[in-house]
Amino acid sequence: MLNHSRGALTFAPNNMKRLLKKLLPVQVFSLYHLFVAILAAVIYRFPSKRLTVIGVTGTNGKSTVVNLAAKILEAAGHRVGLTSTVNFKVGERTWLNDTKMTMRGRFSLQALLRRMVSEHCDYAIVETTSEGIKQYRHWGIYYDVAVFTNLTPEHIESHGSFEKYRQAKGKLFQALNSRVKPKIKKISIVNLDDPAADYFLSFPAQQKYGFTVKENIAPSGNLKIVRGSNITDDTEGVKLLVNGQPVKLALRGRFNAYNALAAVCVGLAQNISLDKIIQALEQVRGVPGRMQFIDEGQPFEVIVDYAHEPAGLEQVYQSLKSYQPHRIIAVLGSQGGGRDKRKRPLLGELAGRYTDYCIVTNEDPYDDDPIKIIDEVIAGIKKYPDKIEGQHYFKILDREEAIRKALALAYENDIVVITGKGSEQNMVIRGGKKIPWNDEQTVRRLLKK
Repeated sequence: MLNHSRGALTFAPNNMKRLLKKLLPVQVFSLYHLFVAILAAVIYRFPSKRLTVIGVTGTNGKSTVVNLAAKILEAAGHRVGLTSTVNFKVGERTWLNDTKMTMRGRFSLQALLRRMVSEHCDYAIVETTSEGIKQYRHWGIYYDVAVFTNLTPEHIESHGSFEKYRQAKGKLFQALNSRVKPKIKKISIVNLDDPAADYFLSFPAQQKYGFTVKENIAPSGNLKIVRGSNITDDTEGVKLLVNGQPVKLALRGRFNAYNALAAVCVGLAQNISLDKIIQALEQVRGVPGRMQFIDEGQPFEVIVDYAHEPAGLEQVYQSLKSYQPHRIIAVLGSQGGGRDKRKRPLLGELAGRYTDYCIVTNEDPYDDDPIKIIDEVIAGIKKYPDKIEGQHYFKILDREEAIRKALALAYENDIVVITGKGSEQNMVIRGGKKIPWNDEQTVRRLLKK
């Protein structure tokens, strides 16, 4: 059954898909996903054939790389479309992603690509997830550039193992096909400092780029190296040298050096000069919900960040520690819906290690018991016997009340960090119901009071 939603076709209501998932074996349901993907690509006439398509995959940093790469391409005079966890863009128009999906459904994604073609975009940058690949959302999208950011354990319950999770992401690189759009060079871009680098470099490509912050990695064969060095991260942003040239980012968080290097590779791969690339990067003020500092004149800092898995959360906390604040006050929770339950105590353990105060709250419970999720996060905090409930950590189910408590605890030179949702526009509760929610708007409203 087809129906129209915001000008795009969508296939089958969610309740029908849930029913099919219950009734059909996994292999048959996978064929359903493939059928929908083929139908969507045919109806929208394979729009990616008329675009240079850049796919970005990895555990962390994807949305930031997508947005940085778009700025670089636009600075070089190209019209760009993008789809990411954070936002969508077609030419001059940009709007926030309110779908709760990093990679849009097959009909919606093909419709967006067709719109990019209609509005004369040269490039489409598609944040491409393992879940999306598993459901064939990438089918019928002809990728020309594949970017790998990093890989840490996530979605293991969905994929069955870390190896299968890695293999799902590898299918993006496998999709580089020189037979379609033969005039466009097929390029892979890989984080050489990640343990999975060799796996992603093993896929064939006409040109390969690798980015690193290490000195002992040298170019080889058709692999070009982009090297970052002299990296510093302070309250003004990240500074580094890229192939010896200074770059001053307004973005904060040392991990953004890697995101910038990945975007530099995209620019170089599209024959944009390093000088123009650096100029574009230095003009980026930030990415919504990614180390986003909120200033309403308060004497302490407030940060909203999407970090929702252990590796990303630890990177955020480590960056904040390096700023040497008086205290770090954290607000965090964890997802429901069967999403990586194993990570819940790990998130709590990180909060216990790096923060002075922690308020554990609701995030996106789906059909799970939100109190049970909170208790599982707190189990990690309890590994630190000096952390006492009611003094150092608090259990507050209502997310607004949790943020209010964090702000009330903060004094001059403290940092309040609110993680898990970033720029998301809603919260998903029982039955898949979405209720409007935005961390940034909530913080600004409470600070103004």
